Amino acid sequence: QSLQKSIPFLHITETGMNLKTQSILFLISTATIGFMMLAFRLPTWFLLLPIGFFITQLVLGAIYIQRNFYIDSINQLSSQQTKEKKICLTFDDGIHPEFTPRILDSLKAHRIPAMFFVIGKNLPGQETIIRRMQDEGHVIGNHSDQHSFWFDMQSARKMLQEIQTTNQTIERMTGQVCRFFRPPYGVTNPNLAKAIRKSGLQSVGWNVRSLDTTAKNKEELLHRLTRLTRPGSIVLLHDRCSVTAEALTEYIDYCVAEGYTFVTL
Repeated sequence: QSLQKSIPFLHITETGMNLKTQSILFLISTATIGFMMLAFRLPTWFLLLPIGFFITQLVLGAIYIQRNFYIDSINQLSSQQTKEKKICLTFDDGIHPEFTPRILDSLKAHRIPAMFFVIGKNLPGQETIIRRMQDEGHVIGNHSDQHSFWFDMQSARKMLQEIQTTNQTIERMTGQVCRFFRPPYGVTNPNLAKAIRKSGLQSVGWNVRSLDTTAKNKEELLHRLTRLTRPGSIVLLHDRCSVTAEALTEYIDYCVAEGYTFVTL
């Protein structure tokens, strides 16, 4: 901690090192190997070692948001909340006209708050549902405007435009300023990092991935969720999935029986 205070760019996360730190280590290791090659006449392929390692870190940092490689995301609850057996339910890709209300019904029946990361293009015509989310105490977050497969290939400017468009839609429909953003697919890169900084939003990841988008049935989804849920979990679900709507009440019942309580960020 004292080292991080004296050298601000040396930010080591709980799960790895960020881009700046890895870049510095890459330069140091490359220079060291280069010196050894000259001093001991080592073959040139030795240079592939730091290059391969660095490229691997770039790829892993992009696809695993939990590494906080490009962006500092909230991927789990605080240590105090972990001690208190708290968890946070989050739902991506809404609003869905059929399944989102069913999920809201389950949450309301148990008086549980959750976080909904909505896609901007899905919001027109769903004013009643998004206002219900707001009225029932849920947090509404930004999940981009289009959620395109090519989102991560865009420039920082276009990413920021998408984020701002959805922010404006949420604010217009609810009267509240959006505070949280979840990257589509959980993929991050330097362009997105720049866009998020400019947007002023806080990135949110997860540490329990339900895989509800690929679950074959309710039993499979429940087995995975109950096996992975721990104190401090931020659980990734999708309110566009019928299996999620089917399994949610039983999952909540399991969590309550295990002594968990539910919070939002």
